[in-house]
Amino acid sequence: MTALQTVTDAVVARPADDRRATDALERADRPGVDDRVVLITGSGSGLGRATANVLAAAGLRVVVADLRLDAARETAAALDPEQAIAVPLDVRDGASASSAVAAALDRFGRLDVLINNAGTDVTKAFDVMSADEWGRVIDVNLRGPMTMTQAALPALRDSGHGHVVNITSTAAKRAWTEATAYHASKWGLLGFSHALHAEARRYGVKVTAVVCGGMQTPFILDRFPDVPLENLMDPAHAARTIRFVLDQPPEVVIPEVMVLPLHETSWP
Repeated sequence: MTALQTVTDAVVARPADDRRATDALERADRPGVDDRVVLITGSGSGLGRATANVLAAAGLRVVVADLRLDAARETAAALDPEQAIAVPLDVRDGASASSAVAAALDRFGRLDVLINNAGTDVTKAFDVMSADEWGRVIDVNLRGPMTMTQAALPALRDSGHGHVVNITSTAAKRAWTEATAYHASKWGLLGFSHALHAEARRYGVKVTAVVCGGMQTPFILDRFPDVPLENLMDPAHAARTIRFVLDQPPEVVIPEVMVLPLHETSWP
């Protein structure tokens, strides 16, 4: 059974056309609600989960995508079941990316926003890092957004107000030790975002890089449990920045924005 079959078997309770018609009627009774459809990678925890919560509260329909399907389901279970689905996703795999996009289109009829949030790191000095470890970081953090964006771009163009949001890091602005692969991936993602912004706007698709500082998420706390919490921000704050980016009028795009905890130690 394919990943997409798993998703649709779990989610589809009535024919897709009937469901879309019903959804459209329900939305017509809620004027002013932002009912765009957003796919968030790595949304089983951390910033991805916080972003799913913030955007769902604003009315968006959310495709919660994560390598760990159980974590994605946990995020989606906290949202309105008519508003969210959980899908398995390996951002490194083109077939998996296409299946996640297809699940969004099948359930909601369109895809308006892609948030490339999934990320990983290997905390090692460069001279002891293996080629496979380096490659995994680059594959998830840089190749993953490329793979996802290529899979989603046709639907984003069709939506009429498509938007790609790439979650990068202060690691794309400064450098510290034991993070060479991470820095390479995040500097690359920032460059990719700006280049894609120049290219995708011809199709009416916006592209934004959100440069995030340290957050109180498993990504940091699992590896650095002794870091002072006051030096990290609640991921909900970054999620609200993403919401602000998406809330701009159709003729406006924010190509890059930075959001930091006040006492960010990796920033002056």
